[in-house]
Parts: sequence; structure tokens; C-alpha cells
Amino acid sequence: MNFKRALIILLVICIAGCCPFSKRCEKKADKCTVNARVNHIVFGWLKEPGNMEHREKIIKTCQSLKEIPGIIDLSVGQPIPSDRKIVDDSFDVGMCMVFKNVEDMKKYIDHPEHVKASKEVLMPLMKKVVVYDIIE
Repeated sequence: MNFKRALIILLVICIAGCCPFSKRCEKKADKCTVNARVNHIVFGWLKEPGNMEHREKIIKTCQSLKEIPGIIDLSVGQPIPSDRKIVDDSFDVGMCMVFKNVEDMKKYIDHPEHVKASKEVLMPLMKKVVVYDIIE
């Protein structure tokens, strides 16, 4: 067996053993059956790129969301400029939140403070938002 083939087989075995996704969730994230932590990652692009006042307003607003029940951890900031092709540093603001489970994340999304912040600050200042939700 050549080295490349052995490496691929090893990678498949590692992925299968390290990522037992089928044990945690069905195909749809809202059908999670195990209390697994969730990372809610948000990237935003400003309607006015480079507007530092808008960036700071978004960061401050996101930091205020930390008080919403169910949030284990919250980090928010700007991208690190990079020359590496694999790094996407095109966004203006990034945020990562950790929840105990999908249910807590759903409660946060529907929480009045989050809805108000999104409607009054975040959406008016951002032209694009991308969200990634990852279950551990």
C-alpha cells in the first residue's frame, strides 16, 4: 500500500472515530438528541467598510448580549489581516458564542434583547451576515 493511500485510510478512520455526529444529532440540527455544546459563529460585513464607529458600535452591542441567559462564553472582535490564501479576513466583525446545547442557542436567538439588537443596530449597519453553528 502506498503512503498516500495509507494516509487517506488513516484520515477516514480518524474522522469516523472523532466525529460521531450521528450519535449526537439527526440530519437537522433542531433534532439533537444529546446535550452537546454549541458554538455559534457569526461574521459580518459593514455596509460602510472601514467605518470604525460602526464597527465599534457593533462590537459593543454584541458584548452587551453576554448577559442573556444560556450563553457560556462570548468573544467578539475584528479580523486579523492575513496574506495566507486559506484565511478569509474580508469580514469586518466576528463573534463566537458558546451555548450548553441547541435549546439554549434557540432561546438566545428568540430572546428580546437579541431581537432588539439585531433589528436596531446589527442589521442596519451590516450588508452581509454569515452564521456557522457547530455542535461539539
